[in-house]
Amino acid sequence: MKLATPNRNASSNNRPVWMREVEGDSPQRRALGVSLRSFAVTASLALTACGHGVLNPRGPVGTAEKTILIDSLAIMLSIVIPTIVALVGIAWWFRASNNKARYRPDWEFSGQIELVVWAIPCMVIILLGGVTWLGSYALDPAKPLASTKQALEIQVVSLDWKWLFIYPEQGVAALNELVIPAATPLHFSLTSASVMNAFFIPQLGSMIYTMNGMVTSLNLQADEPGTFAGLSSHYSGEGFSDMHFETKAVTQDDFDHWIAATKRDGVALDEPRYATLSRQSIDDPVMLFGSVEPTLFHKIVMLGVPAGPGPEMAVDGISSAPHAEH
Repeated sequence: MKLATPNRNASSNNRPVWMREVEGDSPQRRALGVSLRSFAVTASLALTACGHGVLNPRGPVGTAEKTILIDSLAIMLSIVIPTIVALVGIAWWFRASNNKARYRPDWEFSGQIELVVWAIPCMVIILLGGVTWLGSYALDPAKPLASTKQALEIQVVSLDWKWLFIYPEQGVAALNELVIPAATPLHFSLTSASVMNAFFIPQLGSMIYTMNGMVTSLNLQADEPGTFAGLSSHYSGEGFSDMHFETKAVTQDDFDHWIAATKRDGVALDEPRYATLSRQSIDDPVMLFGSVEPTLFHKIVMLGVPAGPGPEMAVDGISSAPHAEH
C-alpha cells in the first residue's frame, strides 16, 4: 500500500496571498522587515522618555531607594545568572551526541553539590535581609533628614479625589499643586478626610498611606529645581486615576514670591469652604488659598469636621456611601 505524500506546492497555494507575498526575498518581505525594525527603534526611544519614575531620583531619599533596588537586583542576579548558565551547560554536555558524557543511573548524593546548592541561596537571603534591614532603618519615613536648614512643615489631606496642601507656618494652602523650595528638607504630616489613600512622589521617594483620624509623617527633599509628578498609589474609588498633582521645586526666592502672591490673590480656606472641597469631584483645577483657619488640620484629624463621603458601593442594587475608615 502506497501512502500519498503531501503536495507542498498545493498547501502553499492555499495560503492567503499576503502570506505568499512576504515569503522569500520579495520586496514585501523587505518592507515588512524595515517596518518591524522601525517599530522596535521607536518603542525603544519612547521608553527612554520615561524619566519620571523611581529610577530617576531627584532627592536623597529617592537616590537611596534606587541604590537599594539596584543592589538587591545585583544580589539576586548573582544566583539567577549562574543557574541559567549551568542549565544551558548541563543540557549541552549531556546531549545525545556527546559520547564523553558519563551516564550514572546509580548516582544519588554528593556532599559538595549539596553544599553549593544550599550555601548560595542562604548567602543571598542573608545579603538581601541585611540590605532590607539597613535600608528600613536609614529610610524611616519619620526620621528627619540631615540638613543645616530647618525643615518646611506641610500638612497633607487626601480628599475625594484631590489633594489639599496646607502650609501652617506661612498660612496658605493649595489644591492639587505642591510648591516646595529646592535643597530644603520637608516634613509632611498626612491624613485623610475620607477613605485610606497613599501619597507618592516617585522621584523624591517613600510612598506613605493617609488614614482618616490618624496622622502619618514623611520626610523628603528635592535636590534641585524641577517639576515632579505626584499621585495617589492606592485605589480609592471612581476618581482614583485622576488623583494626581504636580510637585514644583523652586528656588527659595521663587518660593517666597509664590507665598506672597498666594496670600495676595488666594481665597480664604475656612470650614464652609473646606466642606465644599470635601465633596466628591474629579479632575479639579489648581486652587490657591491666601489664608487658612489655623486649627483646620487639627479638626480634620480629630474628626471635628464632617468626613468625606468616600466612594459609593452598590449593595443589592442600592448605592450607599460607606463611612470613612478610622
